[in-house]
Amino acid sequence: MRCIIAGFPFDLIASEVEQAMSGIKPEPITGESVRIGRRTYPVKQVGAAITRQDRRDFSAGEVTRAMKRLGFTCNPAPPVSPAPGFDSDPVLTASALLGAPTPSSQPSPPPLPPIAGAPGSM
Repeated sequence: MRCIIAGFPFDLIASEVEQAMSGIKPEPITGESVRIGRRTYPVKQVGAAITRQDRRDFSAGEVTRAMKRLGFTCNPAPPVSPAPGFDSDPVLTASALLGAPTPSSQPSPPPLPPIAGAPGSM
């Protein structure tokens, strides 16, 4: 199957991808992944192995599309859960870390006075 990864054409065959990945230990999965044989690899690791390109040169989506077309099972990135003791809202987490009052506990500011000479003012 012909596909384009990082702007370069590649003719990929499922058996060749399996052979290229045999003997390679899977890295920890932090993003999208692909199941090849009995192992699950990060798609960026597979892309680097089969294209011999730097991982920064291609996207995970390019490799995922190619692997799906070859018949491999691809999985989305695992959901990110907040660290224990931290809220999932980054503003509240930052406020808690800095000891600042949370947005909900702050009083609303007083209304601004009208600007002289503006439409709708005296």
